Order: sequence, then structure tokens, then C-alpha cells
Amino acid sequence: MPIPEDVTGDEIDKDVRQELQSLPKTLAEDVAKNLVMVARLIDEDPEGAYGYSKVALRLASRVAAVREAAGFAAYANQKYSEALAEFRAARRMTGSAELWPVMADCERGLGRPEKALDMAGAPEVHKLDKAGQVEMRLVAAGARRDMGQLDAAIVTLQSPELASNSVQPWTARLRYAYADALLAAGREGEAREWFAKTVEADRDGSTDASDRLAELDGVEFVDAFDDSDDSDDSGDPDEGAAERVEVDEDDKD
Repeated sequence: MPIPEDVTGDEIDKDVRQELQSLPKTLAEDVAKNLVMVARLIDEDPEGAYGYSKVALRLASRVAAVREAAGFAAYANQKYSEALAEFRAARRMTGSAELWPVMADCERGLGRPEKALDMAGAPEVHKLDKAGQVEMRLVAAGARRDMGQLDAAIVTLQSPELASNSVQPWTARLRYAYADALLAAGREGEAREWFAKTVEADRDGSTDASDRLAELDGVEFVDAFDDSDDSDDSGDPDEGAAERVEVDEDDKD
């Protein structure tokens, strides 16, 4: 697959670069470039990222970082069985528990929420850092919802991290999951409160909490740019400022 000229391979994380030092220099450079493309495309073009991950895998399947990247690319394309196999391979190579939550989520994707819950109670969870433990809690709550256990999902998400006023990288996603579970359980007032708290924490717009909040508040977004009546507006320009602008569908056509 083609590599853009601006990709040098030096963009990869230093830990990954160190792993690639076990390869011949030219091969290491090729693998690094493909890994850069995986990282660059995985959110906007997961299929493209998957293609580059397969190239990297063909070139260096014995490198843990390559197996991990291939796992995430497969995961982004909902190829959960393949992703789980790659994550397991990476974990065997490193001995790290870091991938445990996403492995459990793959079990959910494969329709095995009970297995995900078993993993949530495994000793490996205690080896995770705080971010990993929160991620595991999110996966466990999702598994509960998969099984129709809404109340249990809500309880699973209730934690010191949820109650904290400190905003961490995981805060918005945790609050959002809690708000969504409350709404699914019919607790609309509480859900609105937690969607609002999510908006406060979601500094990079990673969730659609603001849209969900507006929906609960009954706010409608309409097209205010209808040119058909521009020349016929003889009223007070301030008079209709607080009114919702209706779009005539016939005029739009």
C-alpha cells in the first residue's frame, strides 16, 4: 500500500521504535511507516488502517507492537475474533495486562458478555493502572446491559471515579455511559444531570453528550438559511429573534 511522502516512520512512539530495533534497519523503517499509517487512519478510515496493519503484520509478526496495532485495526472494523487473537498474541509477547479490557470487549463483540464479566473479576484487573481499571468497569457495565441487567450496569458504573469532580481522560466517557444507562432505565431526570456533567468534562468533543442533552431539553435544530423569503421580511428585525425559524420544505425544493 502507498505511503505518503510526509510519513517517515519517526513519528512512532519511542517504545515502539525500540521494539523495532530487533529488525534490520530498512525493514524496521518500512514497518514503522505502516504503523504510522494505522495510527493516522484508524479513526477516520478504519478500513484503510486495517490494510496497513496487515502489511505491517506480514513484515514483522513477531513484534508485539505490530500485533497490538493489528488488533486495534481489526477491532475498529468490528473483526472481534481476529482482534482478540492479535491482542492475545501481543499479551503473550509482553506479559502485560494492559490489553485486558479491550480483550474483554472483544468477548462482548462476539456475543459472550458472560466471558467479559468473568474477565472483569480476574486477577489481571488489579495489575491495570487507573485508566485501565475504569475501562474495565465500562466494559463490565456494557456486558451487564448486553444481558438486560440495566440496574446492575448502573451500579457497576457507580465508583469514586464517577463521583470525583476531577476531570481525567476517562471522565467524559464514564459519565456518558452512566447517563446513557440511567436514560435506558427510564430515570430521565438523573440522566439529564449526568449528560450535563459529561458536557462539562468533554473538552475535546469525544461524545455526543451535548446533542443528547439538547434532545432531553426538547431543543430542535432547524435550518435558519432559507433564502426564499429574504426580500419579503418587512417586520421588526428583533420581533422574531426568540422564535424558532421554520423551514418550508416546499421552498427548499
